[in-house]
Amino acid sequence: MRSINLDQLRTFTEVVACGSFSAAARRLNLTQPAVSLQVRELERRLRISLIERMGRTARATAPGRELIEHARRIFRECESATSAMDRFRDGRVGRVHIATTLTALTYQLPPVLTRLRQDHPGIELQVTNMSTCDSVEAIIDNSVDLALITLPVDETHLRVTPLRPEMLVAILPEATPDIPDLVTPDYVASQPLVLEHTRGAIHGLIMQWLSGQLPLAREPMRLGTVEALKNVVALGPCMSIVPDVAVADTLPGIVVRPLSPALPCTLGLAEHHNRPREPALDVVRQALLDLGTITSVDMTPCSQGRGHLLNGARGARGPVPAMARVP
Repeated sequence: MRSINLDQLRTFTEVVACGSFSAAARRLNLTQPAVSLQVRELERRLRISLIERMGRTARATAPGRELIEHARRIFRECESATSAMDRFRDGRVGRVHIATTLTALTYQLPPVLTRLRQDHPGIELQVTNMSTCDSVEAIIDNSVDLALITLPVDETHLRVTPLRPEMLVAILPEATPDIPDLVTPDYVASQPLVLEHTRGAIHGLIMQWLSGQLPLAREPMRLGTVEALKNVVALGPCMSIVPDVAVADTLPGIVVRPLSPALPCTLGLAEHHNRPREPALDVVRQALLDLGTITSVDMTPCSQGRGHLLNGARGARGPVPAMARVP
């Protein structure tokens, strides 16, 4: 037996509801012969009589009444399926996987996730902390949809959009004697260092900046998070180099200095060139692109003491889990 035709099924239910073929034809904006043909075809498909005539009135037979109960459930499911597809088409629901550096996850991404959760509660976000190197690989093999990375990145399979021209800065214990106004590679090479883990993109930028002083006289201590770096520097006697967004607020026991030459660590958004566009993905992509409209942190000399004032964006503070699902 062939599958039931939904148009024929709906025509049949209208005939029974209206009590006549002509009334059903007017409601469906069809001719009466077309309505009669659809009902006959449905009966032929099911090989059973569905309608009987009582004078001028058309009534459902016993199997016809049973079919109407099934039809009501079928039409409810059809409406539910259509509504679900409408939500996907409009970007109200969907699933998007974001990879991000730990710095972006800690200082820049939380307000974006909060806004997405409030404005688009139907979009499920999976957020995974990855190094820039791992994020690039994940975008290429389509295991993640979007990635916040540290630039520069040169990969032909990716579409990369610079978001914020951030800078790396030096942080030192407040008790360090004779801290220069501008921290140079020569000065850094003379100090005990604590740096990000070697797989991170920022570590690579720092090593390139220090290339004229390599190998260093003392091997740097290496930690996994910027917050850990800040805590160790506050205890002394070592210094570190971190993104300016990580020290946008006053830090007790720590002095912040710009580097010379300056060392950019631009935040960028990476996506696959051939990734199919979906409404939910476009919503999340635009929210991440909006990070580029936030003023980056600027450093200006402080009028008192040896510190600097950092003005501009203020990211969320506090630890953020390496993987989070935002319902």
